[in-house]
Amino acid sequence: MTLCKENRILEVYHWIMCPVCNNKTRNKVREDTVLINFPLYCPKCKQETLINLQQFHISVIKEPDAQTQSR
Repeated sequence: MTLCKENRILEVYHWIMCPVCNNKTRNKVREDTVLINFPLYCPKCKQETLINLQQFHISVIKEPDAQTQSR
């Protein structure tokens, strides 16, 4: 947060960057935003990635591949 001349609090926003291609996505977050199991879609590489986000730090959630059932 930043204070301006009138002592108002200005919120700091950042774009979420795609963890695959490192380009901007269509989502902005504030510093106090917390995302858990968020499906982040990137319009550039057209991939969807599950992420957790807290204090602008992104961690990618690796999903286990689906396994076939054997009888």
